Amino acid sequence: MLKEFKTLVPYVRRYLPLYLVGFFFLIVTDGGQLFIPQMIRQAINQLSAGSPELSAIVRLMIEMVLIALAVAIGRVGWRLCIQGSARRIEKEMRDRYFTHLLALSPSFYGRYKSGDLMARATNDMQAIRQATGMATVSFIDGLFMTLAILVILFTQYPRLALYTILPLPLLSVLIFFMGSLLGDRFRRVQEGFAKLSGHVQEALSGIRVITSFVQEEHSLRTFSGINDEYRSRNMALVRLFGFFFPIMTFLSGFTVLLLFWLGGPRVISGRLGAGDFVAFMSYLEMLAWPMMSIGYTVNLLQRGGASLKRVNAILNEPPEILAPSGGSRGIPPGGYNDSGDGSIAIRRLSFAYSEGGPGVLDDISVEIPRGTTLGILGRTGSGKSTLVKLLPRLLDPPAGTVFIGGRDVRDFDLRALRSAFGVVLQDAFLFSANIRENIAFGRPEIAEEVVERAAALSTISRDLAAFPSGLDTIVGERGVTLSGGQKQRIAISRAIAVSPEFLVLDDALSAVDTETEERILREFLKERRGRTNVVISHRVSTLDVADFIIVLDRGRAIQRGTREELLAEPGLYREIHALQRLEQGAAP
Repeated sequence: MLKEFKTLVPYVRRYLPLYLVGFFFLIVTDGGQLFIPQMIRQAINQLSAGSPELSAIVRLMIEMVLIALAVAIGRVGWRLCIQGSARRIEKEMRDRYFTHLLALSPSFYGRYKSGDLMARATNDMQAIRQATGMATVSFIDGLFMTLAILVILFTQYPRLALYTILPLPLLSVLIFFMGSLLGDRFRRVQEGFAKLSGHVQEALSGIRVITSFVQEEHSLRTFSGINDEYRSRNMALVRLFGFFFPIMTFLSGFTVLLLFWLGGPRVISGRLGAGDFVAFMSYLEMLAWPMMSIGYTVNLLQRGGASLKRVNAILNEPPEILAPSGGSRGIPPGGYNDSGDGSIAIRRLSFAYSEGGPGVLDDISVEIPRGTTLGILGRTGSGKSTLVKLLPRLLDPPAGTVFIGGRDVRDFDLRALRSAFGVVLQDAFLFSANIRENIAFGRPEIAEEVVERAAALSTISRDLAAFPSGLDTIVGERGVTLSGGQKQRIAISRAIAVSPEFLVLDDALSAVDTETEERILREFLKERRGRTNVVISHRVSTLDVADFIIVLDRGRAIQRGTREELLAEPGLYREIHALQRLEQGAAP
């Protein structure tokens, strides 16, 4: 478990001065608490002697008030320093975690559910905070108080102390025996919470599918089963606590029973003052917390270790797509004047999603001069989407296969490379913000007229009158309040607004009628004159805007040419064209 805490070493080192100040305040707090029983002892001994001096009692009262004030200040101080540092570490760990998530590739998200990742960013981070905060406090507090109280007791009452603390070593044995059980059960609780979160997130995202297939009852039964499992895991942890802490309380209380049995006769016989008896009992009661704090510390460290293991599992995932190690050789913000002619070249590109796995693309070669539009046609599963994801390195192409301006895309800084592309996918994703913010997502600082122009080019502007607040209309999570065509057109507006050097439309108008699609393509491609575009579509008519077309089949480019050239030769393009013409009721 301790090896997991290596992740926290840089953070603890950064806030070490604050921790040390917090430890000082903690010792001040504990020291003040240790003085109070001594004052009570003096006061009771003076009262029981029968001749108390009022001035001495008043002096003791004033000293107790001052010590109580110092304890209060110390308690505030250690909370601000130690707990404050723990919260800062939690914040920085969460920032690091989210930053790392942004760098990971799509294959990673195919292995982890969103709910699980969210649970690690919330519940697990809270457990890590407790380990760097309250676990540290309880350890220092428990260690200092235990040693100080034992020194006081054995210095003032050695024989009585020896007998009364006999049950306490059993606490340590119990604590270390239970520690591993607590850690394992807490890990299972966290995994159960992640599973529950994942199911809820998936159900809410797919609520339309659930309701349209009338599967509410099935979803509820699944949720109830996962919820019952989560409850059972929690109860297993609670039952362990239910056994653990009562035993600890019994053993600490047993020391007080021993004090009455062994110390009572001494008070009666006069060998032990009444004030000494009360002070001894106060110290025993104070000693109960440090003994239990060992268990509390072990519990928090076990929880923190289990959570750190889950978080470290994500942080240790290496990004599959990395920027060049030789330094940034980015694309100039103003274009490609310093880096080439802005053309795209794909040379003998073969690609598989995993080493030794089935090939998705096989020996693809195509040149796309700057300022031209490439059309890509192919059946489902022919590799069209994979091909265009390789251009901005959303997937990583093999070295020496994809070039921009004559340079391998693997040589460009990732941020600079991707900022040169505007990619619109068939499954348009919108954020739960308003329409304006979604359009301006790539460049939040752009002027209002740019947003309006982008909305006009995608024709979403003609729908604004039907929206309750126009461009300020909130679209809901993933654009749930919009139709498929509206979402696609807003996504296109978002790509247009950043004015990318390269625009990729991956079947991005599949939910739009043919007339609107044709209008959108012709208008905004006219705006993009002189820049490079790649258009994927399952509609042959959509690709009429392309300067030339390639046809993919089972990962291979089996045809290429202009629309007229492809229609003139037998092949897949002419077959698809004829079928779609028949579907439209026209002559092939």
